[in-house]
Amino acid sequence: SYYSKAAAVLLLAASATAFVPTTSRGVSLEPLCMNKKKKQRPKVNSNKGFGGGSSSGTITSSALESDMLIRPKTTSNFQYAGSIRPGLQTPKRIVPSEKIKFPDYALDGQPKNRPALFPWVIETKKPEEIEKMRASGRCAREVLDLAGRAVRPGITTDEIDRIVHEASIERGAYPSPLNYHNFPKSCCTSVNEVICHGIPDDRQLQEGDIVNIDITVYLDGYHGDCSEMFCVGGKDAIDEKGIKLLQTTYDCWVKSMELVKPGVNYNVIGKTIEDYIKAEGFSTVRNFCGHGIGSVFHTAPNIFHYTVNQDLQEMQVGHVYTIEPMICEGFADPYMWQDDWTATTTDGGRSAQFEHTLLVTEDGVEALTGKIETSPLQFWEEESAIRKGIWLGTSENARARAEELSNR
Repeated sequence: SYYSKAAAVLLLAASATAFVPTTSRGVSLEPLCMNKKKKQRPKVNSNKGFGGGSSSGTITSSALESDMLIRPKTTSNFQYAGSIRPGLQTPKRIVPSEKIKFPDYALDGQPKNRPALFPWVIETKKPEEIEKMRASGRCAREVLDLAGRAVRPGITTDEIDRIVHEASIERGAYPSPLNYHNFPKSCCTSVNEVICHGIPDDRQLQEGDIVNIDITVYLDGYHGDCSEMFCVGGKDAIDEKGIKLLQTTYDCWVKSMELVKPGVNYNVIGKTIEDYIKAEGFSTVRNFCGHGIGSVFHTAPNIFHYTVNQDLQEMQVGHVYTIEPMICEGFADPYMWQDDWTATTTDGGRSAQFEHTLLVTEDGVEALTGKIETSPLQFWEEESAIRKGIWLGTSENARARAEELSNR
């Protein structure tokens, strides 16, 4: 019946999360030690500018110039699954309130505009909202490209965060992750075995690392969200299995996006992704999902990156959401650090992820966070088994623009 179907969808929606903290640490490898401390209530910053400094509203300088480094929440007997360890963090950077429009959670960390109660209620964006989302999507893309150009051996992820923070503000945007449910930084940097929500710190990137940089900006009342992988030291620094992981993750992502159009059931996304990566010997994370996006950071629909053996909602013109599969070399069950944010693989195997904000159009789909004229062409785009070159969508306009950028 309709009601049983609705109940099943509600249960599915409750089984996955997007960008929110968690204290339930998923599947762990015994006898790993878990932190059971309760989270403190957030403090409201009364400064004129939001951040960890004075009320002048100025943007903080390079992170390592600060004399107030923060030690992350951890205990000495906590056992990590891989080689990555939390480093020291700088205070939350300042956003000038007189210049930048704040999302509702900026000051106290608590989102006020909640998504629809039922996961099958999906907002259809109006033309004026779509134009604002195009602007926020392009802004996010510009910031992501700048962050990617900075990736090199020796740079800290905190320095990348500084670049992201300042680039967002220069474009009139608020860096959406900052203080969202009290997240302490302006972007996520997830290195090697970190699946998602890695907190930028003073660890230097090393040659051969792979890193996902996840950027979201809030511009004129709307969020634009995208992420991409980067190879520290270039493709030649990555081993053969790492290259296969990156290529497979990109190709399953593109293959799933190629199917997006009005009337298609949302369950095709996860099945397409899981079927593709399982054939290559990889696994897909089930605990985190893609999501609807707009004036609210995370809303319906939840986008599952694994097979769901029942009908979900159908895609309609004007739906806007992200597809962002997290693909792992080994086990895909996340193991949570004691900071309540960082999720790694349980076995220390590497993980990769790509993400676009997508708009369903009458003739297919467009990536609102698609690459632009200054974006680099990566090896996984050149060597894709699904569609070679830059991917911007399946609509007539998107195909033409992608061909133009790929051949420049």
